[in-house]
Amino acid sequence: MKNTNIAAMIDHTLLKPDATKQQIETLCQEAREHKFFSVCVNPVWVSMAKELLKDSGVKVCTVIGFPLGAATSETKAFETKNAIENGAEEVDMVINIGALKDQNDEWVENDIRLVVAAAKGKALTKVIIETSLLTKEEKIRACQLAVKAGADFVKTSTGFSSGGATVSDIALMRETVGPNVGVKASGGVRNAEDTKKMIESGATRIGASSSVAIIKGETVTSSY
Repeated sequence: MKNTNIAAMIDHTLLKPDATKQQIETLCQEAREHKFFSVCVNPVWVSMAKELLKDSGVKVCTVIGFPLGAATSETKAFETKNAIENGAEEVDMVINIGALKDQNDEWVENDIRLVVAAAKGKALTKVIIETSLLTKEEKIRACQLAVKAGADFVKTSTGFSSGGATVSDIALMRETVGPNVGVKASGGVRNAEDTKKMIESGATRIGASSSVAIIKGETVTSSY
């Protein structure tokens, strides 16, 4: 697999709470240079990233209800609309993890559905299920609910919990959602070998802060 192909599957990510304007500018410059699919930034940076990436072909992705997923559904829907108004073309929303564990599937599905509706026709929706906190049954159910709610992607992790993407989780998610819904591996993907394994297991998008190292064949020890 060529590095250029990998670059076109990467959401170049900076979600740390202490990210500075200069760091976001660097992120966008790197995305332009290496032709990553998108940059993924916190909502406060969306407008600036959109301007910095004008005419580059690189999309702007942001996060909703991040990183806990514990905001109200109405808040997530508003956050989605606001992010799109500011220039976001993709939104990665965190599910209500507690509701999933309580087997309140109706709540979880509606939570996702409100974000999907807010983004419909304007931005692609990815659903972060936070795999490190879930049992196998819960992972399957979360993916099924995301599909029912009309999401475009399911995504493993925020990168802020107890673990990130694993090959086995990607394979399970791909098996659950079928061929027509995207699967994004995020959290702990730090080198080209990790990336290749995720893609071979069914990932169609990679979220990484180590994107430049990945396409250069290097390895880093930190993750977003």
